[in-house]
Amino acid sequence: MTERVEVEREIAAAPDVVWKLVSDLPRMGEWSPENTGGEWVKGATGPASGARFKGRNAAGSREWSTTVTVIDARPGERFSFLVTTGPLKIAEWSFDIVPSDSGCRVTQTWIDRRGKLITFVGLRLSGVDDRATFSRQSMEQTLAGVAAAAESSPP
Repeated sequence: MTERVEVEREIAAAPDVVWKLVSDLPRMGEWSPENTGGEWVKGATGPASGARFKGRNAAGSREWSTTVTVIDARPGERFSFLVTTGPLKIAEWSFDIVPSDSGCRVTQTWIDRRGKLITFVGLRLSGVDDRATFSRQSMEQTLAGVAAAAESSPP
């Protein structure tokens, strides 16, 4: 069974400002409670379909890295990526941004792509028993941080 979690937040900033933040994967560690940032790899210098990124994560004393491949990079509208470890799919993440009267509405989505083996290994590696609940809480914290950064940016 595939798990899916969505969190929405209204952000008082222009869609392009928010998109620039959520697509800046090296900065994601500023807002995420688990991701600590990372770097673009294999010649990638920023968000574009097919670009690759090495993500770093931490939970307590545990640390690990993942490979991220950008799926969709439409400025001001959508940013999505697939997280893998070697050939194993871990999760698909997306940020959908829709203009609103006060700025934009952002929907962050997490789709669990792990099989049974990687779910078991992931539990041991991350220490997270309930990934869906943890992801929801993390997404709420991440979007709160993105909102704070976007809303404090000059127009």
